[in-house]
Amino acid sequence: MSRRPLIVVPARFSASASALRYGADVASRSLIEAVYAAGGEPLVVHPAAPDGAVDVTEVAERLWFADGVLLPGGGDLAAHWSGQEPHPTLYDVDEVQDAFDLAVARHALAHGLPLLAVCRGNQVVNVALGGDLVQDLGERIHRHVVQEIAVDPASALAALVGTVPTISCYHHQGIGRLGTGLRAVAHAPDGVIEAVELDGATSWYLGVQWHPEDTAATDPVQAGLFAELVAQASSRASSRASV
Repeated sequence: MSRRPLIVVPARFSASASALRYGADVASRSLIEAVYAAGGEPLVVHPAAPDGAVDVTEVAERLWFADGVLLPGGGDLAAHWSGQEPHPTLYDVDEVQDAFDLAVARHALAHGLPLLAVCRGNQVVNVALGGDLVQDLGERIHRHVVQEIAVDPASALAALVGTVPTISCYHHQGIGRLGTGLRAVAHAPDGVIEAVELDGATSWYLGVQWHPEDTAATDPVQAGLFAELVAQASSRASSRASV
């Protein structure tokens, strides 16, 4: 391709940000830099879902230009999206953010957009496909944790990161019941699902519970996840251009 593939990253709402006087739409700098370093053009888009509802068709119209999607981490999903009662530890819940992320996930999966889902993004996709969440991991601590995980050697993920990669975690929730078509391909030592793949996907999909952007600048293994997303997006863009 003569241009960088366009990778959509839904913004996160922030009550305040350095150098801005009011609330902001933000994205993790390390995440954006990881996409850019991999050869992609990260485009942060504003989440719009009036009254906590958005039509997937509207999202499709907004994302007509996208070659790939990265669903990033963030606050917790409202429990009602997965048919659950809210846990007392839920934080930074935003119905607009939730509705938009869920619609983006459904659009990407339905229209064959390469999709990498990170932490909250991984949980969003699981819920979008009918799964639910462990709303609080309790004594299983996954905040500010660097650890080795076990990856299914037969998975596509293993070809990217190996079977015992070292990963950086920050989450208090996890995947509970798996959504339709999702298959767990990596687990933490305490049994928490750390990655999923999607059987029957129309395009490349990977969901990881950890934060590969934390170490992507210095760890080629973690950088490889962004490189694969960009490569898949580039291939899709080239196919579209030749039609």
